[in-house]
Amino acid sequence: MASAPRKNGDKAPRILIVDDDAGQRSLLDSFLRSQGFETVPVPSGEAALEVLRTQEINMMISDVRMPGLSGLETLRRARKEHSVLPVLLVTGYADVREAVGAMRDGAINYLSKPIDLDELLVTVQQVTGVSKSAPLQFGADRQLPAHVVAESPLMKAVFHDASLIALSESRVLITGESGVGKEVVADVIHAWSARSRGLLVKVNCAAIPETLLESELFGHEKGAFTGAVAQRIGRFEQANDGTIFLDEIGDMSPPLQAKLLRVTQNGRFSRVGSNHEWQTNARILAATNTNLEEAVQAGRFREDLFYRLNVVELNIAPLRERLEDILPLASAFLTELTQGKARLSSAATDCLTRYSLPGNVRELRNAMERAALLSRGELILPEHLPNRVRETSGQSTAVEGDTERLGEIERQAIFQALRGHNFNRTETAKALGISRRALIYKLQRYREEGHKVDAS
Repeated sequence: MASAPRKNGDKAPRILIVDDDAGQRSLLDSFLRSQGFETVPVPSGEAALEVLRTQEINMMISDVRMPGLSGLETLRRARKEHSVLPVLLVTGYADVREAVGAMRDGAINYLSKPIDLDELLVTVQQVTGVSKSAPLQFGADRQLPAHVVAESPLMKAVFHDASLIALSESRVLITGESGVGKEVVADVIHAWSARSRGLLVKVNCAAIPETLLESELFGHEKGAFTGAVAQRIGRFEQANDGTIFLDEIGDMSPPLQAKLLRVTQNGRFSRVGSNHEWQTNARILAATNTNLEEAVQAGRFREDLFYRLNVVELNIAPLRERLEDILPLASAFLTELTQGKARLSSAATDCLTRYSLPGNVRELRNAMERAALLSRGELILPEHLPNRVRETSGQSTAVEGDTERLGEIERQAIFQALRGHNFNRTETAKALGISRRALIYKLQRYREEGHKVDAS
């Protein structure tokens, strides 16, 4: 009973979502519903074919890799009865060649994992005939906690997406340089989720010795190893009905990656020293400052685990790319450290805005703590700042000139990459090594400056 794309003015299009991963299914379901579509989520190709026999469907979105009927086989069988049904495939980079080939079998297009929700929405709107001018609705309005600063367009966009992601049960991979605020984003996602009454359990995978990390995550029985004098439950048990945040996931050893994969698949695990299995429904948020795609290709990180964790990716831009956040963050830290007594002088402000802050938010906080101590909680002057911050203030003219030249070089590089990838934003961002969100922000700025940034 599949139908052709609707015309404007008809009832909301019904989208069939096919994915064996409950997290990804939940994300697509909540996102498309928030945009006004009806959805029918199912966990298998077999279930999808049954829905197509009994319901009117305007479009199908299917994962490629699934147990039983794969997404490709589901597509081929669906085509026998529903020749005009639009089908969009979702695939990991290792499946791209197959997905491209599947377009000969009738797929309209494919999206690479992790799914870019903006790109997904544009595709679905085009296929179903929904007006592309319809306003985006990213879930219920949420208030940021008082201690969270998001003045820059990039951070506002991150929390914009987080408000939607929080409503689903999907696993999230939070990426970005060390110190950018990945843990803060995890805190907000948990606080905005239906699990907010449960625990948010945090584990830094890089800070715990490998020999102890398994016990930390899954618990152990008495006598399981030397020093195990009593039974202990692990973090996954503690996080049941709540959220577990796995920081620096890229540092986890291959054997532990295999055990973690099992938990992401069915929520089951065993304590160290026990053959009994326990069940957890903890939602997993993971974070890393390394490029996990490169780690997968180098064999250091499991590909299947990468896609299990990376249902949706939130990339946090470095502080040097979101200058609007620097002074509000500095002021917030000073208010916390001095009970509102200290303030920044104009000269100190100038130093902070000219410094690149390679340590990001963590370095900025440390600088403010030092300044608060040396100034005795009064006016912050340049001499109260660390030397590496203060030294930039004497190079203002050179910095301005260098900044202009670097800005022009960056703009030319972005335009060259855009042309080389036929103005595909996603592929251009990957080639440049930046997030798609950061690329779009830069293009918006160039457009406001009068540059032509589109293919036309």
